[in-house]
Amino acid sequence: MSDFCLSAPQGANKKKRIVGRGSSSGRGTTAGRGNKGQQSRSGGKTYVGFEGGQMPLYRRVARRGFSNYPFRKEYAVFNLVDIEARYNDGETVNNESLTLKGLLKKPEMLVKILGNGEITKKITVNVDKVSASAKEKIEKAGGSVTTGSDE
Repeated sequence: MSDFCLSAPQGANKKKRIVGRGSSSGRGTTAGRGNKGQQSRSGGKTYVGFEGGQMPLYRRVARRGFSNYPFRKEYAVFNLVDIEARYNDGETVNNESLTLKGLLKKPEMLVKILGNGEITKKITVNVDKVSASAKEKIEKAGGSVTTGSDE
């Protein structure tokens, strides 16, 4: 037990450099900022995209067209392989059950079921979207599919 070392490795802890405390300290007068210029001034910072006073690229380039980004819907995607592995016969696949089984992070996420894999169990699926192949396979196995109204 005596070979444990609770001290930091060599060079890990450095002394803070104290500047602006008189000329004899070696870091007086300009305090390591050099002479004149933007970097030497207090508050002399620039913003992201600043190009030295030249009109920045993001303002030179025209904004055109439409972006669907603010309106897009992101779906958490699950395949029939995942459902076959985690669910038993007669269970319901919905946001709450997916969250309880650790497949879905948040129950308020949008969910889509895809048809990769086979399903042998009779399950009830109640999610936002189901692909045509997945729906066909679930119904062939004796299950039922209901999707959300916001399609």
